[in-house]
Amino acid sequence: MAMRTFIGVDISEDRGCALAAIDESGRAIASDWSDCKVDDVVRAVRRLAFGRGDLTIGVDAPRMPSEKSRAWYWDRKTLGWQPSLPGDRGWGRHCEVVISVMKLANPQWTPLVEAAPPWMRFGFSLYRALQALGDVLEVFPSASYRQLAELDGPRVNLSFRAFARGPKDMLDAYVGAVTALEYKKGNGSEVGGGDGLGSIVLPRPVVAAPAALLVWPAEV
Repeated sequence: MAMRTFIGVDISEDRGCALAAIDESGRAIASDWSDCKVDDVVRAVRRLAFGRGDLTIGVDAPRMPSEKSRAWYWDRKTLGWQPSLPGDRGWGRHCEVVISVMKLANPQWTPLVEAAPPWMRFGFSLYRALQALGDVLEVFPSASYRQLAELDGPRVNLSFRAFARGPKDMLDAYVGAVTALEYKKGNGSEVGGGDGLGSIVLPRPVVAAPAALLVWPAEV
């Protein structure tokens, strides 16, 4: 039976891309760094996967840019969606609204592609390139930390190899891999996606979320 491998990728403009691979039991397989070039990251993912089958990759970056300013915003008083006013420039995707409203993290509020910083534009291209290798998920380690902060699991094993170059980046890569693992095991959740701009996977369900928040309103 093919072994399942989970790889987290964290993008840093200054230090490069941190990559961490774990197996289905949560044990570290390998970790490494790559230049932030699509072909280099693809090669690094192949190298860390060691030819194993059933590969899942968690990328800590927005999957795609906004296509236009957001037509809806979440009203925290009425706990419902309200149409944006003419001239509003509310950027961001449905998944980022959910993360923000549930106070899991401060999202990046993904803008139009021409306004996106270089690391985001790199991420957009990276998703397309990685799709040929396995299932590619968008993860948000800051939100994963918040969800797992009061829990006694999951317990995972990691290696300190390659941490020195950027400890927080490498830790985020490991948490991205763990998030992908927990989601695939059925312990996590997927939020957003109602606007067609991608979803974010989390290691645990979103607790006490208003039902309407998880559904994107129809365009008017």
